[in-house]
Amino acid sequence: MNENASSSGFLDPDEPGTVRLSVQQVREIGETAVRHIGYSEEDARIVVDQLIDNALCGYKFAGLPRILAMAQEEKLNVKRQPITVVKETPVSALMDGGNNIGYVAAYRGGEKAVEKAKNHGIACVGVYNSYFSGRNAYYVENIVKQGYIVMHTASAKPRVVPPGAARPALGTNPLCFGFPSDEGPVIFDMGTASLMWGDVMLHAHLGEALPPGIGFDEKGAPTTDAAAALKGGVAPFGGYKGYGLCFAIQALGLLAGSSIVRNEVLDYGFLFWVINPQIMLPDDNFKSQMSEYVRQMKALPKQPGVQEIRIPSERGFKERERRRVEGIVIERKVIESLQAL
Repeated sequence: MNENASSSGFLDPDEPGTVRLSVQQVREIGETAVRHIGYSEEDARIVVDQLIDNALCGYKFAGLPRILAMAQEEKLNVKRQPITVVKETPVSALMDGGNNIGYVAAYRGGEKAVEKAKNHGIACVGVYNSYFSGRNAYYVENIVKQGYIVMHTASAKPRVVPPGAARPALGTNPLCFGFPSDEGPVIFDMGTASLMWGDVMLHAHLGEALPPGIGFDEKGAPTTDAAAALKGGVAPFGGYKGYGLCFAIQALGLLAGSSIVRNEVLDYGFLFWVINPQIMLPDDNFKSQMSEYVRQMKALPKQPGVQEIRIPSERGFKERERRRVEGIVIERKVIESLQAL
């Protein structure tokens, strides 16, 4: 642990109240904490692998701080069952997540989708009876690396307040697309909330205010108090367009079985669509076409003052390689809270 490293040249500066850890140090702290709240060694590895990747790609709230949210989740105290397939065809599967956390249940769903796509060229897999799946791009990138095109959506319990409403009715509901290219995966991942719930929780834990126009308290009144927003909700991104997309992803959660366990249409449902591009194109040239597409985008004329035209995922992938070398900067308060578990 390096607490005194100079911030000169670092992607993430060392600031008061933070520590800089190597990837291995983060893994040890994370896996120890996850095992202590009741997960097996294998499940802890699956969870922390994603948390590390999230932090490496620059999503601070989606790294080790998520373990604190996991520890507070009421479903942690409900007995877990093995993840099972409850309905299946050659190109589809519906899986009962067994009340296992989504980091594990969605991971297994992605594995099942790849298995079916390998055999039949296309797959649709839904996972229900789960929660907290983390960052969609993590699952999608793993699948894209095997040569597939992927769309992945995740509905959740109410956190987002529809325009004009006084209480939340939708999840933060992320949407992710992934495409293979000759240079590697190209990923587009976005949440449909104005701020992801994990970021709201991290703001509250650190006592930081939310930006204006994002949070609502339990009575539906606007607030910048993150703790108050945890009792209420957040706005969708982009006004009515973001609300409409958030609404549609909640509906796709129903296809993933979100209402089966509790007969509640506003709940968690993880859906994967995986396609082998060879079933659509006469030649196996999707990767090269995707690479040319990216090349043309990056070669566009630039406006004054613009150094580079970036494509989705490019920033995160570049930063990931830097942080592998430079380490991961984490708030000391988060580390102390994890050790207190």
